[in-house]
Amino acid sequence: MEHAINRAKLLVEALPYIRHFRGKKIVIKYGGHAMVDPQLKKLFAQQVILFHYIGIQVVVVHGGGPQISTVLNQMGIESSFIDGKRVTDARTMDVVEMVLAGGVNKEIVNLINTDGGRAVGLSGKDGGLIRARKLYYSRKDAQGNKFTDVDMGHVGEVTEINTDIIDAVEKAGFIAVIAPSGVGDDGLTYNINADTVAAEIARSLKVERLIILTDEKGVLDKDGKLISSMNTADIPEMISSGIVTGGMIPKLDCCIRALEGGVIKAHILDGRTPYSILLELFTDSGIGTQIIKE
Repeated sequence: MEHAINRAKLLVEALPYIRHFRGKKIVIKYGGHAMVDPQLKKLFAQQVILFHYIGIQVVVVHGGGPQISTVLNQMGIESSFIDGKRVTDARTMDVVEMVLAGGVNKEIVNLINTDGGRAVGLSGKDGGLIRARKLYYSRKDAQGNKFTDVDMGHVGEVTEINTDIIDAVEKAGFIAVIAPSGVGDDGLTYNINADTVAAEIARSLKVERLIILTDEKGVLDKDGKLISSMNTADIPEMISSGIVTGGMIPKLDCCIRALEGGVIKAHILDGRTPYSILLELFTDSGIGTQIIKE
């Protein structure tokens, strides 16, 4: 009986949040261990379906780096990295597109549809959804000064999001699941960081929330404790002081970009936690880090 009462309390606690989010849009960047573990994959799909059922418009943007690496290794194609970033030549880009748009994307769509949802898979090529240009990676010396721009091949950055495509999918009652590739004015396909694509889509749609799933608890302070809420004004100092390092820096940059474009809040969550998105959005305490604009 006590267990049943606790479940009922959780539903009641969620009621004001459901009321608040109903009719609004959220963008979820899906990545990390949540894309690998079978149980977490199923739970992710169920959360997306629940949001859709209660009137929250969800857009999913997914990554797929580990899956790309696996297929490249199987095909005997050696990957080249600069500062941890994959150099993408034409042959590698063919594999990237095959894995992201043809493999990972369709698996996510199938997971959602199998559990009773209605999802449609898209890539940046569909209807000119994502326009892009070549990205030159700026390498820096030990003092942080830029000293050269590196040609990363078919790695791109977003120049424009055609929101009409997403709006049409949502109006038809479907959930958009988007692979992070784009097309340039040169007609070439570009591989784009999924966090970046999620931020640009969130910014273009002026969504209520941007949610980035990671394999970290969120943003941690100097003592390694979770920061449950932070302001964009605090981020530069946290980076310069070394509190925030590594892969968390570009994720926070994406959150700033989204918030400056009109997104209300951004969240960085541990996707390894079951029901992580529900716990963050529909409970009083949340489980990750929320970022708000100063």
